[in-house]
Amino acid sequence: MGDFNGHNPIWGSVDFNVKGQQVEALLEDHCLCLLNDDSFTFFHIPSRTFHTLDLAICSPSLAIKWDFSVADDLHNSDHFPIILSYSNDDVTYPQRPKRYIFNKADWTLFSQMALISKQLVEKESIDDVVYEITDILMTAADAAIPKTSGKIPKNWKPWWNEECGIAEKRQAKAWNRFRRYPTTDNFIAFKQEKANARRIRRRSQRNSWMSFVNSINSRISPKLLWDKIRKISGYSKNSLYISVLNLNGQVITEIKKIANALGETFATVSSETSYPPEFITYKTTEEGKALNFTTSSNEEYNSDFNLTELNRAIDKSRPTSPGPDDIHLNMITHLSESSLINILRLFNRIWREHKFPISWRRALIPIAKPGKDPQDPTNYRPIALTSCLCKILERMVNARLVYILETGGYPLSKVAFAVAEAPWTTFCG
Repeated sequence: MGDFNGHNPIWGSVDFNVKGQQVEALLEDHCLCLLNDDSFTFFHIPSRTFHTLDLAICSPSLAIKWDFSVADDLHNSDHFPIILSYSNDDVTYPQRPKRYIFNKADWTLFSQMALISKQLVEKESIDDVVYEITDILMTAADAAIPKTSGKIPKNWKPWWNEECGIAEKRQAKAWNRFRRYPTTDNFIAFKQEKANARRIRRRSQRNSWMSFVNSINSRISPKLLWDKIRKISGYSKNSLYISVLNLNGQVITEIKKIANALGETFATVSSETSYPPEFITYKTTEEGKALNFTTSSNEEYNSDFNLTELNRAIDKSRPTSPGPDDIHLNMITHLSESSLINILRLFNRIWREHKFPISWRRALIPIAKPGKDPQDPTNYRPIALTSCLCKILERMVNARLVYILETGGYPLSKVAFAVAEAPWTTFCG
């Protein structure tokens, strides 16, 4: 497809030229098909005439699979955009995962539908309980919280505003009027609206750039700065990662094999081969010492969790991306008190019976290093998105362990990165 600048009645021209005859010979000699219909593809501004200069050519086997059309608007060019649509049903267009729009949620409806009963939590199988709770939360979320469409949006320009949109609509209206009634007055009106829209866009671009530069100061965070640079460059974060890994030249597409490849890569990075010799010697010595695991199951830290611990863990959690079950922290924070109490009962069952739900063992590892090839397993960071319910339970367990360590369960000689303390701060004995 391209601008052949040829004239030939085959594609709607009123005359011939040399290039048009050459293209006709090309089609006949190589048995090619022309996809163009009778639509014009070029507007000659000085003469105010329409022509067909842009041609779409393909082999006969592809001709029946493509639909040819021409856009109505020039989009500030003298060539109309040509649209080729693949008409077969065997093509899958890329989409983003659909996400919940929480600022438009009906939380009253959600809390009414997301009811978790005591009878449900007391079922025999913990895995069945977790499955049904997940189903209840997802059903309520689908009914009360709208989702994004999943379509990939166009690159957003930070300088585009309402005034630019109005000017573009006025230009399009003037152009459509001239297309229907190609008079001199309508052509002049179109040229005026086009010039006005161009002036408004340039002014908006200039003002946006000045505002961007003025916003950069000593107080701006690096993240915000780079976000601004990406926006002003028209960069979008909507690029899609392909669920494929390339390990030593071998393409891996199966989910289980992808997980194993990532796990093996992380294990290699964390293995002893990455440690300095001094640390390996120290590690071998310490691991050779016998540890005393004699304890009583009646220790305080083995007791059931209470509602205060659950609420504290929820309050300290952040609404980050959900795990494979798609349960978000915002859903948990809007549950009724009775439902939260029954989730606490589930946590205590897991704690007492020592049975970890199978579904919580699955995780998403979507975070590749910026600017790196997402097909290379060495370019992924060992950061996993697990179930939000699982993370809350982990936070409750961690809070108990930290409390035990800080109240005398750790040698005074040890130092660590304690919360809100310097890295050399010792634990209290």
